[in-house]
Amino acid sequence: MTSTSTASRPAAAGLARELYRTMARIRHFETAASRLLASGELPGFLHLSIGQEAVAAGVCRTLTDEDYLTTTHRGHGHCIAKGARLDLMMAELFGRTPGYCGGRSGSMHLADPGLGILGANAIVAAGIPIAVGGGLAAATRGRGQVAVAFFGDGAVAEGVFHESLNIAALWRLPVLFVCEDNRFAEMTPTELHLSNPDITAYAAAHQVEAESVDGNDVLAVFDAADRAVRRLRAGGPPFLLHCRTDRWHGHFEGDAQTYRPPEEVDACRERDPLRILAERTGDDAGLAAIDAECAREVEHAVEWARAQAAPGPEAVRAHVYQREVVR
Repeated sequence: MTSTSTASRPAAAGLARELYRTMARIRHFETAASRLLASGELPGFLHLSIGQEAVAAGVCRTLTDEDYLTTTHRGHGHCIAKGARLDLMMAELFGRTPGYCGGRSGSMHLADPGLGILGANAIVAAGIPIAVGGGLAAATRGRGQVAVAFFGDGAVAEGVFHESLNIAALWRLPVLFVCEDNRFAEMTPTELHLSNPDITAYAAAHQVEAESVDGNDVLAVFDAADRAVRRLRAGGPPFLLHCRTDRWHGHFEGDAQTYRPPEEVDACRERDPLRILAERTGDDAGLAAIDAECAREVEHAVEWARAQAAPGPEAVRAHVYQREVVR
């Protein structure tokens, strides 16, 4: 089913500002990361979700620290929306010791179990079964927790997606499957890798209910996610939320996007989720102040992370299993 538009309903000012703040923090964090990678300060690869902020903000607004979350190689936004600290995230991208994973994970493997962030994952669809495991743990504990799996449309073609929906439905696990459909699996358009581009149809095959929403409308995302999560906490079956959204940048930073006409990218920018929310609220001054505050917060995180030490040679064996050999 497709949700009704929230455009005709006045947004609560407090909620709108909170959602805008989350999206602005994600936007400024990723814009800064893009700049730092281009200047040579950040090591490794970088995959950005600029243009997709509404999905992370809307879904994670319904969660608590007790809930579980798995994400992808494009997962900064989900982690920030779940409550991750910008300074520790930026330190991780710099490869510095105070980072969330001691400077070892970089961008694609961020994790914070204390916040329920079970990890970003560079393997397509690999986080989905981990979220199902989180759902099994939640169902076993019986404390009303839920688990959320974020993934892209490319993951829908992977076998583990279908296995995960099947077992979650069979065992009635409190798992929210969130598909961020930006119409590209890396560089491949959806119609070239999915026999049926209607992603909600795959949920129906496993007896999983689904809803499709405008993933650039943060209020629509929040509304749908809130209903789904409330139902999961009450003991309802798993649910798939399909979010149609836009990826402004290429698959990775440095991807020239020669497979997309420039006018298509321009059209994506016209559907900016931050601007959509700003136009709806009419709170130009208030949101501008939030935006400036988020920009300063990110710059402080960058300066702090830049000043931190990198792991030394003595740390090479830390967190590595070593079996003592008895001779």
